[in-house]
Parts: sequence; structure tokens; C-alpha cells
Amino acid sequence: MDTLENKTVAQVVANNIKTAHVFKKYGIDFCCGGGITIEKACEKNNQNYEQLKAELLQVDDAPKAYDYNSWSLDFLLDHIVNIHHTYVEESIPLILQYSNKVAKVHGHHYSEVVKINSLFTEVANELAAHLKKEELILFPYVKKLLALQKSGTKLETPPFETVNNPIHMMETEHESAGDIFKTIAQLSNNYTPPEGACNTFRALYAKLEEFEQDLHQHVHLENNILHPKAIALENSVAKNS
Repeated sequence: MDTLENKTVAQVVANNIKTAHVFKKYGIDFCCGGGITIEKACEKNNQNYEQLKAELLQVDDAPKAYDYNSWSLDFLLDHIVNIHHTYVEESIPLILQYSNKVAKVHGHHYSEVVKINSLFTEVANELAAHLKKEELILFPYVKKLLALQKSGTKLETPPFETVNNPIHMMETEHESAGDIFKTIAQLSNNYTPPEGACNTFRALYAKLEEFEQDLHQHVHLENNILHPKAIALENSVAKNS
């Protein structure tokens, strides 16, 4: 992608479907109107070419491997909110735009996309409420436990009695979201668009696959690292109170 200046929007998207999400973010038509150069598309849409180019060049950057288990709990909490919660909140409106359009335009021929649209809308609503519960109830309580541990202050019983209760609820909701995505993966033939599918159709499946991968990482950090440590922390603080 080092010679972006000479390529059309359509060529860049054809080469790497993930770039479609960058064009969509900047309001640039990559589907039917993608036959113009990126610079021309930026001029037409009053967008900053250098900024767009920088984002396109970052699309294939591989994620770094981190030793999450060694992180302090407060740092892990902030990471989950800043990285995964932000990703979910930014991605949901984009995927809904794609899925609504694909269901409307192609649903008569590919009935599975109508079901995928319905399932993603369901999981999007569930996740929006889920993130708020984490940010308003569970995460602040864990941070409070960390402060109590540091100060040696006595632990007062929270309204939900023990951290096990919100954790159980969160893990049940994680399982529900995971099950919905299993169905979406099956319906989409593991995110494989039909032959000759338009760029929006392809972008939808690519973004859904990316969303599912992020969800798996997100759930892993919470179920396997955050939650056991939060339970151990609460036990430790209660014992020393």
C-alpha cells in the first residue's frame, strides 16, 4: 500500500477489504463510487488525504503480544475500557450501517443476511447495556477494593453482597454474546461472502469477523484474568478488615 497516490479507492479495498472501514469512517464511497483516486475522493468529500493515508497504512499492523496476567488490576481495567469497550462502541454503528444496507439490498437473494442483521442488532443492544454495567458497577467496585487494600480500610458489604454476583451476571452475558456470534459465523459460512459480492457485503463480513475476534480477546481478559483476581482481591480485603 506504499503507492496509494496511484490507486483508486476500489483498488485499495479490493486488495484489503479491511480498508473499507477507514473509507466508511471518512464518508468516502468505496462501493459504487470507488473508481476514483484516493486523493480525488478526499477532495470531493473535503477530507484530509494525509490523515486518511496514515490510517490506511496502519490497517495491517499486527497486534502486539502482551503478558496481561502480569498487569496490575487497575491498569487491566483501564485497558479493557479504553481498548475493548471503545472498539465495541465505535464498531457497532458501522456494522449496523453495513448490515442494514446488505439486508435491504441483498436479503431477497441471500436470506441469511436478514437473520444476521437481526442477530447483530440483538447482540449490539445486549453489549451496550453490558458495558455500562461493567463501567458503573463491577469495575468501580474492583477499583474501590484496590483502594481499600492500599489503605487497610474495612470493607463494607456492597448492595450486591459479593463480587461473585455481578461477575456471574457478566459471564452469563458473555456466553450469550458468544453464542449469537457462533450462529452468525455459521450463517455467514465463517464470514465468507458469496462470489461476486459487492464491497459493502464483503466489508460487513470482514468487520463481523474482526468484531468476533475482539470479543473473544475481551471475554478472555475478563473471564480468565480480571474476574478470578477480583474474587481473590475481595477475599483478601475482607480477611484483613
